[in-house]
Amino acid sequence: MIGREADLAALRDEFARSADEPRAVAVGGEAGIGKTRLLAEFTREIGGDALVLVGKCVDIGTESAPYAPFTAIVRELAEEIGTDALLELAGPARAVLSVVLPELASESAVPPRTGTERLYELIAVLFENAARERRLVLVIEDIHWADRSTIELLRFLVGMLAGSGILIVVTYRSDEILRGHPLRPVLPELERSRRLTRWELNRLTRDQVAAQVAAIAAVDTGAEDDATESGRPIDDALIDDLFERSEGVPFFVEELAGAGRDGEGSTAGSMLPETLRELLLARYDRQGEGTQQLLRMLAVGGGCVRHGLFEAVYSGSADELERGVREAVDGGMLVIDDACYDFRHALVRAAVLGEVLPGERVRYHTAYADALESLASTGRPVAHEVSQHRMEAHDAVRAFPATLVAMREARASYAFARAARMGERALELWEQLPAPEQVAGMSHVALLQDTSAAWRDAGDTERALVLIDAAMAERDPADAEQHAGLLVDKARYLAALSRPGSTTLLEEALAGLAPDACSDTASAVVGDLAGRLMLEARYDEAVQTATKALELAEKAGSLSRRSIAHNIRGVSLVGLGRIDEGLAELDEAATLAATRDGAMLRYRVNSSDVMYLIGRYADAVQIGNAGVERARRLGVERTSGVMLASNTVEPLSALGRWDEAFALLEPALGLNPPPGFRVHLQRIKLWLLTWKGELQTADELWRSWAPMMRVQTEIEQQSRLGVSRVEAELALALGDVERAWRAVSVLLRDHQSMRAYDLPLLADAARTLTLLRAGAAAQRSGDAVDHIDLDSAESTLRAVLAAASDWPTEPVWGPLFEAELADEGTDAGAWQRAVAASDLATAPAHLAPYTRLRLAQALVLTGDRASAQEAAADSRRLADELGAGLIVGWLDEFERRAGIDPTSSRDRAGAHGARARATELTERERQVLELIAQGLSNKQIGERLYISTKTASVHVSAILRKLGATSRTEAVYLAGMDRASA
Repeated sequence: MIGREADLAALRDEFARSADEPRAVAVGGEAGIGKTRLLAEFTREIGGDALVLVGKCVDIGTESAPYAPFTAIVRELAEEIGTDALLELAGPARAVLSVVLPELASESAVPPRTGTERLYELIAVLFENAARERRLVLVIEDIHWADRSTIELLRFLVGMLAGSGILIVVTYRSDEILRGHPLRPVLPELERSRRLTRWELNRLTRDQVAAQVAAIAAVDTGAEDDATESGRPIDDALIDDLFERSEGVPFFVEELAGAGRDGEGSTAGSMLPETLRELLLARYDRQGEGTQQLLRMLAVGGGCVRHGLFEAVYSGSADELERGVREAVDGGMLVIDDACYDFRHALVRAAVLGEVLPGERVRYHTAYADALESLASTGRPVAHEVSQHRMEAHDAVRAFPATLVAMREARASYAFARAARMGERALELWEQLPAPEQVAGMSHVALLQDTSAAWRDAGDTERALVLIDAAMAERDPADAEQHAGLLVDKARYLAALSRPGSTTLLEEALAGLAPDACSDTASAVVGDLAGRLMLEARYDEAVQTATKALELAEKAGSLSRRSIAHNIRGVSLVGLGRIDEGLAELDEAATLAATRDGAMLRYRVNSSDVMYLIGRYADAVQIGNAGVERARRLGVERTSGVMLASNTVEPLSALGRWDEAFALLEPALGLNPPPGFRVHLQRIKLWLLTWKGELQTADELWRSWAPMMRVQTEIEQQSRLGVSRVEAELALALGDVERAWRAVSVLLRDHQSMRAYDLPLLADAARTLTLLRAGAAAQRSGDAVDHIDLDSAESTLRAVLAAASDWPTEPVWGPLFEAELADEGTDAGAWQRAVAASDLATAPAHLAPYTRLRLAQALVLTGDRASAQEAAADSRRLADELGAGLIVGWLDEFERRAGIDPTSSRDRAGAHGARARATELTERERQVLELIAQGLSNKQIGERLYISTKTASVHVSAILRKLGATSRTEAVYLAGMDRASA
């Protein structure tokens, strides 16, 4: 390991870190720099402390088979622990395990038709479960040759793996990662996540080259401890020559040292090859003619050619094949790896491939394609390799059907990017064939549509849009079903990109279908349209459309579709204020979804949201948590689970359980969910940071996230109102009243009512309006504020409030709205009513300290300083308990200006807090506190309670804050006093 001591140490450090959290390492470098040898030494060292599983990507002309290195890794895991144990560890992943390990197809269920995210989640579950039994090191060599599906799975695992005991190590050729390579943007992205460490191996210095040559010579002479060659010092001129020609690349040093050795064991500089190509072919040139032909055939076959395949391709006898392979192995050209023939180094294969004549190339590629087709009956997917060999042989007629089969095989393996590229290849070949429709069994429009869908599933929705537009341009005007199907696809793509237009396209599709159409296409149109109308708060239309969707689902006998239709109808009825009817519909959706996992998760997403919106926060948390747990059991924690986490975080925030909210929020954001889900999580985080008083962080995040958030507001009413609220409250906290007014003005312009979201925003608007009237923004307001008709604006806001008068949370927000406006926000009576409203069960927790602060401010103006002081003390106590640093800061400023002794409110708040400590901790926090008392560290607490170290740290921080302690020891002491006093 000459010159690699620091690299080996860095790998050891990452292995140590992986004991606490999943880690990943990417080791780059040019060809021949020593990546494989470094990993071999590292894995040899840690072999007794972890299970090392290795997968390799091989060069077969374009890219490896889908998930090839993970197939090797899972297969090795199965060999290590047994198939039964593997299936047990897989849990919910057993349903798709055969995708990466085809031989298990009979052991596991047929892979369900689902997206790549589900597959990725389930593979992650397998590795997480395996790491609980024994630490894992997953090694993937030559990731630069990986297919896009493998790279996407790697990206997912590095970013999303949970638990501990997993280290992923990948190697890549840095000179292969050029612009456009799928790995190029992934590595920096994973580095930014701080889960992956990346570095590149450097070339050797002259002294290191000298040491390597000496070590090679010592091995050759059997004198490993002697740094001389055959007992003699190595000539400096030779070292200079080797260093100059090898340029410090270890593989080249080794090859040059070997190539220049004469029969007596000395190294003659005059015999060294002049060019890199000569160097790489030096061993090839020493082989016999028959072996050279065998090597050329293997080079055309790609890296690691299986024996059975090559036996079918090779034109000579079995004895000739065996002799040729043995000569090539003995001559240092080939290595045998798991029943495959592979070149000693990829550079050597590339050099030999350059020796293949054009005619040979066509014959050999044809032979490989013919042999692979004969192996297709074994069930192994080979169509992609067949297609590639036919293309290299310039045989378009036979490449076309193989390409179509390859596209289907790729989709079945969740390799959607490969399926899309096979579709693109088929589209290119289409024009070269006389009757492509007969061969394909489909129209050009259908192939465009299928290829578009593959790009969508692969995550390239922009390309999917281009192809679906091309398909629409070629469509048959008389085929209404085809047109509707294309419109549905385009509507879904626009929604996935958070772009407007989906609803219009779906309405066009519905208008083009016959009124009595009951096909799958009609069901898709009606179901999708009902969902879009619901999201746009067009509830009357959504109810009508969902009713039509229900009729079609009943005709089709689909429980899932029936559940979803009831679900959409229920949410929409609630939105219309028909809450009891809507909840009954949701109950029916739950009943129908009892045996349908997808529909049940969708029910829990919408039901938890509805419960939050009507102020039943504890119910929302219960439904959301149950949904998160169900998503975890199903292996979709990182997709559906993210939506449910979002719907749980918001009611947790309303209940004042902010630490729990953050503990759920941060991991969910870390999963990098799709934009539509991410915006909701970002909005909640911004709101929490604002009220916690972390304004600089909140403002920086707002400026970073705002562009994407605004895109989402264009297509979803709840995002429009929710984002406006958080922007307004952040702006008010920063003292930027004009910015706050711009945010709340969404209520004044073509407003589509969504009462649960209208009400809190109305309170913000009332406060902003009062500040404008009082001239608080005089120094900052520009022409936009100067020309506002404030009285007219208030009338509009009151009309919006009146429309929400029957909403369950209106008794909370209505009094707050009036208090913000009454006598420019200084009416003590109005604020007393707002305080009373803040104590209702439907009131978010932050309103209790906020309204008491405002009451204190109003009481001071009346001269009742004693009551003001008492209200301020109550506000401080509640704000401290909640962690509402923003309100605490406002209290400090108020007491300073009012001349109120700040120690009074602090003392009152502290006394009450001491009495409340014993009951304030959650059950989980009590468990953590007991372990703190035993002297356990956060890591040990996590292991004892089966939670992550990070979650344990969050609980410890919450305990310290709630008990008012500055250390773990003080927390135990204070808690002990409370128990004694109780």
